[in-house]
Amino acid sequence: MVSGGLFAFLLSGKKHKKIFERITFHHYNQKVVTLLFGNTILLRNKKNSMNSLPVTQESEQKLFFHNYARFPIAVTHGEGVWLISDNGTRYLDMIAGIGVNALGYGDKRLVQAISTQAAKLIHASNLFMMQPQFELAEKLLTLSGLSKVFFANSGTEAIEAAIKMARKWAVRSGDENKKEVLSLSNCFHGRTYGAMSLTAKAKYVDGFDPLLPGTGMIDFNDIADLENKVSAKTAAVFIEVIQGEGGIHRISQPFIDRLKELRLQYNFLIVADEIQAGCGRTGKFFSYMHVDADPDLVCLAKPLGGGLPLSAVIGNEKVADVLSYGNHGTTFGGNPVACAAGIAMINAIEEDQLMQHAEETGTSMNEELQKLAARHSQILEIRQYGLMIGITVNKEAKYYVEKALQKHIVINATSQNVIRLLPPLNITREETQKCITALDEIFTEETAAKSC
Repeated sequence: MVSGGLFAFLLSGKKHKKIFERITFHHYNQKVVTLLFGNTILLRNKKNSMNSLPVTQESEQKLFFHNYARFPIAVTHGEGVWLISDNGTRYLDMIAGIGVNALGYGDKRLVQAISTQAAKLIHASNLFMMQPQFELAEKLLTLSGLSKVFFANSGTEAIEAAIKMARKWAVRSGDENKKEVLSLSNCFHGRTYGAMSLTAKAKYVDGFDPLLPGTGMIDFNDIADLENKVSAKTAAVFIEVIQGEGGIHRISQPFIDRLKELRLQYNFLIVADEIQAGCGRTGKFFSYMHVDADPDLVCLAKPLGGGLPLSAVIGNEKVADVLSYGNHGTTFGGNPVACAAGIAMINAIEEDQLMQHAEETGTSMNEELQKLAARHSQILEIRQYGLMIGITVNKEAKYYVEKALQKHIVINATSQNVIRLLPPLNITREETQKCITALDEIFTEETAAKSC
């Protein structure tokens, strides 16, 4: 039978009255009622969607806080290393979702892993044990040689967890004054309060005072300043072996060697932020492996979830028992679908030898970019570590971002005058050459315009 409430809904308009008459003809067959009622809902939803705002910059201004400088394009899907807009234009993606899409778009293994796990279990919380978490944790411990894993959702959450773990560990040393957490100048660790307090650039922190107390900054690669800043009060030093947001600068081996010596002297933790440089982008799974940093804690995110929100803090034996039940946690961290995607992502990197590919393709790109630098005075310096590339130019780099977009190439500007390239790890030489050619054209056109 059809309920009185349903009758009232169906009789509320002419369209609904006709549907009601058809239902009566079928003697209240429940399947027909469900079908026709469902169709009515679909019609109503379709009508509502037709009245929704278009995906334009004008609509964005109405809907969102104004904290993103979005490209003036609306993307609908991706294929390989290409993004496709709502008008069918194809854009070569040389930033991979800001370092997230290590496998590009539409990798069948990744899609299959996500859909298979989603059909089984999307969320259950960390009150339960879940196989994808266990498998991914085991992979990360094998790759790092460390001892324990904590899963969260984003890079900044991983940094927050590491700050808490460092201070909790320091308390156990018996020195109540051992609270100081230091980072390096020109760094970027995130936008929540703890992570932001470790981040150097004023544009990220202005207006948000007061920040986390007990934090400080060491000049990047300055051994003398390192020796002046660390002390018995230091609980941890956070480092990016390759500074991504800072313009693709690598820490020096002498600086790392001295940092490790001072760790022995003062007993603090070294925390490696691998959020942008990790997961094979530099030719090794972790960038700290290039300089033998021997970190106590490692923060990993961005590509880890294959495009889904996922991060991890990995720790050695020194910090293995620093957390106890209930003193840190997260509702969504280690989501089984994201972990399944992470497993597929790591498997693909290994199966396709993408770390070796990143190193070889990055070297090839560097060679071609050096040729551009020899022809174009706009290029001041090129820094390349695998498929993590920074091109310092003699003006604000956003100019070149806009020009590249006009040529259907997506690049990124960072640190004011640095073009940052973070393409998917599976990009081909032919595809990278399209980017090189576009940059060559842009620099040539700029020079020609100045000479007119």
